[in-house]
Amino acid sequence: MRGKQVFMEGLIAHGVEYIFGNPGTTESPILDALLDYPQLRYIVALHEGVALGAASYYAQTSGKAAVVNVHVAPGLGNALGMLYNAFKARAPLLVTAGQQDTRLRLRGPVLGHDLVAMAAPLTKWSVQVERADEFALIMHRALKIATDPPAGPVFVALPIDVLEQETDLAPFVPGRLYRAPEPDPAGVEAAAELLRGARRPVIVVGDDAASAAGEVTALAEQLGAAVWCEGIRAQQVMPTAHPNFRLGLPFDAAAIRGALDGADVVLLVGGPFFEEVWYAPGSPLPPGAVAIQVESAPERLAHNLPVSVGLVSHPRAALSALRAAIGRNERGESRAFRDAATDRNAALRTLKARDAQAQRARAAKRWDHAPISLPRLMAEIEAALPADAIVVDESITASIELARTVQFERAGDYIGARGGGIGQALPGALGVKLAQPDRPVVALSGDGSAMYSIQALWTAAHHDLAVVFVILNNREYRILKHNMDTYRQCFGAKPDRAYPNMDLVAPDLGFVDLARGMGVEAMRVTTPGELGPALQKAIGAGRPFLLDVAIEGRA
Repeated sequence: MRGKQVFMEGLIAHGVEYIFGNPGTTESPILDALLDYPQLRYIVALHEGVALGAASYYAQTSGKAAVVNVHVAPGLGNALGMLYNAFKARAPLLVTAGQQDTRLRLRGPVLGHDLVAMAAPLTKWSVQVERADEFALIMHRALKIATDPPAGPVFVALPIDVLEQETDLAPFVPGRLYRAPEPDPAGVEAAAELLRGARRPVIVVGDDAASAAGEVTALAEQLGAAVWCEGIRAQQVMPTAHPNFRLGLPFDAAAIRGALDGADVVLLVGGPFFEEVWYAPGSPLPPGAVAIQVESAPERLAHNLPVSVGLVSHPRAALSALRAAIGRNERGESRAFRDAATDRNAALRTLKARDAQAQRARAAKRWDHAPISLPRLMAEIEAALPADAIVVDESITASIELARTVQFERAGDYIGARGGGIGQALPGALGVKLAQPDRPVVALSGDGSAMYSIQALWTAAHHDLAVVFVILNNREYRILKHNMDTYRQCFGAKPDRAYPNMDLVAPDLGFVDLARGMGVEAMRVTTPGELGPALQKAIGAGRPFLLDVAIEGRA
């Protein structure tokens, strides 16, 4: 058999259903082989970043490794921004690129470059197949490494001549790998002792805690602990309406410390704690607070912060063990512990109710404003969403209003833009829809973000992916204006000045025309009264649909 056959059959053996890509000449053997392997469906994108972004969100949503095929050095270069986001999201990806004929290596062929070196900084493993006899092992190893905790992208370069070489080595048959470690019992006891003695415990969850959503909720209730999430996240770990859930943490150490003020024990679960945008001196933890950290692999454990107890374990196993240890060791102190937890839970319920009332008041104050206010927009979205909908979120400066208004009940109802590189929501929604074809998918994207990957609309139409794309059009890079204000404050620059090059006007972006030009039905929404009916129409259409919603800008 030939190298290309080992490649294709190796994918099938590992349960791969889709190849996300943008076709090119050096990928001709793979594209031609698709005719012989109809069980592999090629998802065509018009830009490599769209292909990689869709694959990343497919992998994050399905939990299965996704495969991307891009075209030599420029194609891989086009995909690197999305590869960064996938790397930060720990998405299990096999990224491949066609490479020039190895016999041309010393002649400087057109589009030739060191692909392995290009991909290496943003992957767990980067390699080129040098002969067909390597295909079976490299494919097996690549897919294993991509899914090993912590998951993440790998890269394999595929020279065109090696794809056509003969080999006697067939693809490996994948086995079932049980890789979830159990927590160390001594560590569990030490952590449980700290939590039992806490006066004000707090839990901070990262994306890796999504697989333990039930355990997070149960432990928070047992302890009477507030639960915060990361400011930039891919998953909503805890139901947003739960009394113990707060919001996402801010982006500098002083502000994080302020949000966690009063906490004496902070339990960190499954994240890079903490990702900051602005420097501020001091620890992000309140004075005197001790930290417990749970991670699925050692690399993040105590990486940025000193921790009193660190556990390497699948979060579900660690949190279950902690709950059992806390319950088992309460004994004579059980009444006092339970009463204190009950009081903390009651205080959190009161705080949650007060926050909800304040949000309703904010929405009412600007309910009929035009351009449409963010509280009104999010209230209309919450009212229109079907119970089983998935929201793909890149609303950026509108994300706080989203978090305060739209209710997400289960992990997987919300998918955010991990990594922070913009342009993720439109292609990401394609991958989410392929992973969850029976659930409604609504993508929220700022206008500036949407223009990074607007070609995703064509892919949605081409493959008939019924995604609703809601463009939050404020005609500006609002996040940059906020950050300019922060910069001027932090570095003593003159305040109250203009914001150069941050307005998306002259000309205005015509998203309705752009969408229709790529085969997607679209409409513009400019007044609050139009919003609810427009959302209902788009969600009920059963086909790709774009809403260009005129929203308020920076005041």
